[in-house]
Amino acid sequence: MWDTESKPLKGRTLSLQVTDFPNFNASSDAETLYNAMKGFGSDKEAILDLITSRSNAQRQEIRSAYKSLYGKDLIEDLKYELTGKFERLIVSLMRLPAYHDAKEIKDAIKGGGTDEKCLIEILASRTNEQIHSLVAAYKDAYGREIEEDIIGDTSGHFKKMLVVLLQGTRDDDNVVHTDLVEEDAQLLYAAGEEQWGTDEAIFIMVLGNRSVTHLQLVFDEYQKIAEKSIEDSIKSELSGDFERLMLAVVQCIRSRPMFFAKHLYKSMKGLGTADNTLIRIMISRSEIDMLDIRECFRLRYEKSLYTMIQVPSSMLKPCIAGEFFPEAAQIAYKMWEISAMTKVQLRGTIVPYADFDPASDAQDLRKAMKGFGTDEDTIINIIARRSNAQRQDIRQAFKSLLGRDLMADLKSELSKNLCRLIMGLMMTPAEFDAKMMKKAMEGAGTDEHALIEILVTRSNEEIQAMCTAYLKGEMTAKSLEDAIRSDTSGHFCRILVSLAQGARKEGPADMTRVAEDAQVSETLPQTANSDEMIDNFMSVLCARSFPHLRRVLQEFVKCTNKDIEQIIKKELSGDVKNVFYAIVCSVKNQPSYFADRLYKAMKGLGTDDRALIRIMVSRSEIDLFNIRKEFKETHDASLHEFIQGDTSGDYRKTLLMLCGGED
Repeated sequence: MWDTESKPLKGRTLSLQVTDFPNFNASSDAETLYNAMKGFGSDKEAILDLITSRSNAQRQEIRSAYKSLYGKDLIEDLKYELTGKFERLIVSLMRLPAYHDAKEIKDAIKGGGTDEKCLIEILASRTNEQIHSLVAAYKDAYGREIEEDIIGDTSGHFKKMLVVLLQGTRDDDNVVHTDLVEEDAQLLYAAGEEQWGTDEAIFIMVLGNRSVTHLQLVFDEYQKIAEKSIEDSIKSELSGDFERLMLAVVQCIRSRPMFFAKHLYKSMKGLGTADNTLIRIMISRSEIDMLDIRECFRLRYEKSLYTMIQVPSSMLKPCIAGEFFPEAAQIAYKMWEISAMTKVQLRGTIVPYADFDPASDAQDLRKAMKGFGTDEDTIINIIARRSNAQRQDIRQAFKSLLGRDLMADLKSELSKNLCRLIMGLMMTPAEFDAKMMKKAMEGAGTDEHALIEILVTRSNEEIQAMCTAYLKGEMTAKSLEDAIRSDTSGHFCRILVSLAQGARKEGPADMTRVAEDAQVSETLPQTANSDEMIDNFMSVLCARSFPHLRRVLQEFVKCTNKDIEQIIKKELSGDVKNVFYAIVCSVKNQPSYFADRLYKAMKGLGTDDRALIRIMVSRSEIDLFNIRKEFKETHDASLHEFIQGDTSGDYRKTLLMLCGGED
């Protein structure tokens, strides 16, 4: 069953997972469950299959029908027939969402200890409407006020913030007090970073009452004022359960799906599994944003939630990774639909410099390189703050006014990575790409990742300009295609040569060909690594436009019940796998692809400076701002922070100027 319903969420879609079962018959389902529990033992498979394939509203109808038909309470019968965590899972599924939350809260505060993590997770993440329903359900189920019970079981600022959240009075999402955004950011700064000690009441007032949209703007403004994120300030200013609660609130303001993805990961990593947390999240989010959570999980941890659930929790494997939450194919289908429908406004970090004077810049650059020593600051401030077109005007003015070659002078005055970075910025995009291709193939080894990255992500026009630049001047005596043929082999060579033609179709999806293109790879498992399989992939992935491919790869999931990314990883190997996987990732979300390449260039021991320079230079006027945002969302750290910690000196200064912000 393919779910294509969606609701708006911050400019994209909120993907739903569990939907109403078609041709639903409550009485028939009630009879099936009754028969599954009749006699000696119970048919757990039948119970599981039925309950996990119905929406919560349908389960309530089944419960009513069960009582009408048999005069018994379905939940009580399930409790009697089932045991352990399986009972907890099935019974929890049968409760209304508000009553499920109420039960979780009750369990968290009963007995000798308190499960503060459960209180934080629920109260920090629920909407006003969900909070109001929870309060009413708690009163109905236990005859007590939830606020009184929480006050009796907690203390201090932690207790105060929980009580504020329990009121469910946060401003609606569309309410933004424009005149208060800067004031709120300044209040938070003054309450923490600016003074000795912390005024916790200000944090509680602002974070507990303002709308999600308003607070997102406040967090951006706070970053400018404090020169650090609100999360970092909370970590340094607060402590204990109060700190954890406030961080949870901030994380939910930024992205609820990412908040839950992190909690799911923590529930399964290490020794043992926190099954109560796992069950609670999977049930509570299954009809809200589970697909978004699973995608956030994959982006952040580079593994699927589906796979990770299978490893630590054998009891939950059949019920959560199976029919209850549809296979990874449905996630892939929905994500390709989002990719196809989302229109992303690409934005660079470098724009044309106002009041530009190429003659003045040329003179200043000459002064910076004249005499003893070099004024690197002047060179960096001019070159890193001009657009590429303006840099070309400076090159021309330098030669016209001074009779000198600016590139030659820069090369003689600068050294190492700073020289490589500045020289890259001074080249035209086509010259730079051609240079990077040549560097990737010269010497004893080949940088296949660089070849893939450039040929996969450039437009037809950019590839054709690069091929022309490759032949010009002193670059090389052979064409780019000839160089590729000399330096690579087999299927990988064929794919690169195909991409190097710069002949990919352009324009929107041709819906009359989508189904046909999706069908070409249906025999993949039987022909893995064969010429036929490579030909099929090349005929589509190397030739069709990106908008068309998004629809094709969505249709591919529907035809094969498989995710193309997983097929490529499983059925292919080596450079062929890498190039096809890069195409798919670039088609889905090119800024995210580059963010991942940057992360890999800087993580671990050592830095791949060539990759770092290549991406920062080539994307600075195209989509580096988008890449920066994807980097932060995926890796929970800013690109600025990574560059700051992984590079040094004038090289670092130039990269940070290109980066354009700290996020």
